Order: sequence, then C-alpha cells, then structure tokens
Amino acid sequence: MSLSREAALRILDRSDLVCGPDEVAAAVTRMAGEITARLGSRMPIVLAVMGGGVVFCGQLLPQLGFPLDFDYIHATRYRGATSGGGIEWRVRPTQDVRGRTVLVLDDILDEGHTLAAIRVALIEAGAAEVFCAVFCEKQLAQDKPVRADFVGVHVPDRYVFGFGMDVHGAWRNLPAIHAVNQED
Repeated sequence: MSLSREAALRILDRSDLVCGPDEVAAAVTRMAGEITARLGSRMPIVLAVMGGGVVFCGQLLPQLGFPLDFDYIHATRYRGATSGGGIEWRVRPTQDVRGRTVLVLDDILDEGHTLAAIRVALIEAGAAEVFCAVFCEKQLAQDKPVRADFVGVHVPDRYVFGFGMDVHGAWRNLPAIHAVNQED
C-alpha cells in the first residue's frame, strides 16, 4: 500500500521518537568497531539485505577499515505491509559464498524468520561462517529462531520506521527511528 504525501506526514507527526539521529550515528560507529574487532582479520563477503538494510549499510561500510567483498540479497516477508507473511526471495547472492566468511547487514531483527531463512540459505550454499548485524532488534517476549552477532539499538515491540525501515513504503530516509502511534 502506498501512502499519500499527507498520510505519510500525518504518520510522522503522530509518531513517537524512539532513537534520535545522534544515537543512531553513535550506534553505527560502535557497531563498526565491534565488527572490525571480530572480522577485521578476514576478508568477508558483506551482504546487504535490500531494501531496509541499504541505509544502515551505507552508513556502516565507510567505517569498516578492512578489505571486504560486497554484494546484496533481497528477501522479504512484508511487501509493504506492517505484518509479515511467507519468505519471498527476490535476489540471492551473485558471489560464491562457499568457504567464505559472510556478514549479513539488515535493518531490523523482528521475529527473526527472514534472517533465519537467509542464514540457513547461506550455510546450505557452503558459507564457512555467517555473522548477522542488525541495526535494530525488537524486544519481544517470544524466542527468535536466530540471534544477531551485532546489534545497534534495541527497540520496543511496536511498528518502527526510519533509518531504512518503512511504514507503508514511506520514511526509509529518516535519520532517526520512530514508532507508529498505536492509534494509526
């Protein structure tokens, strides 16, 4: 579902700020240090998960001070909705991951089904090891089928948007994280 400009502005205006731009930038810098400490001696393939992971990836990659190969994948459960469905693979890695260290970058770890499916697919394709970095991890009461190795910020169990995450297709471009007003 695509929003009108007015509807998108209304959602932003009524939203709650969860993580401001300075906190976002600090979290990305901290994560870059953690990833460099853990993977800096390797030459991993870094896979950005489109479309949500693109903003996070674009901020993180320039802060990684080691050689890497870059590619992207596109797997989704949301297709513009606010609740997930079945996994849809749009693009699989174009580079051979056999025997390689792989770092997957994604915007959010929600229930974990998409990231778990990506991890399984990479291991089945022969990756030597798979690390996952997510900018946001949603705090849920239930267990998740996968854990992230690197997490930027933890967010409440609400529908969040900004910094790569959308609400009905809008607001991926925000430098901060917002939560949809529960009345919307």
